[in-house]
Amino acid sequence: MIVAGFGLRTTATRDSLEAALALTAARFAAKVTDLAVVADKADLPAIRNLAAATGLPLHAVALPDLDQSRAQTLSPHQPTRYGKASVAEAAALAVAGAGGILIQTRLISPDGLATVAIAEGTGL
Repeated sequence: MIVAGFGLRTTATRDSLEAALALTAARFAAKVTDLAVVADKADLPAIRNLAAATGLPLHAVALPDLDQSRAQTLSPHQPTRYGKASVAEAAALAVAGAGGILIQTRLISPDGLATVAIAEGTGL
């Protein structure tokens, strides 16, 4: 499985997420099989609309299940409840499973409202 993990502000739109995902298009976008986001953002319209538009399953990752230990990018400006590592990376790795690997570190959408990271693995 190839998992696109997202971090997003509440003001992000589907366009924000699609623009972030487009940054990975040359290597991964056509191969993405699943979407991941931290659970407290899973009901935001932007991520729900992206999941509906792509037809990909959306995994809501509980805060304690974020894989912070293997995420590579620090995110010092995010709320402390998410930890210090990239939420996009941590969510993607959590869904990719214990043997999952990060194959694209966090990228930021042009509007600055969303981030995306890509992980590959066999799943939860």
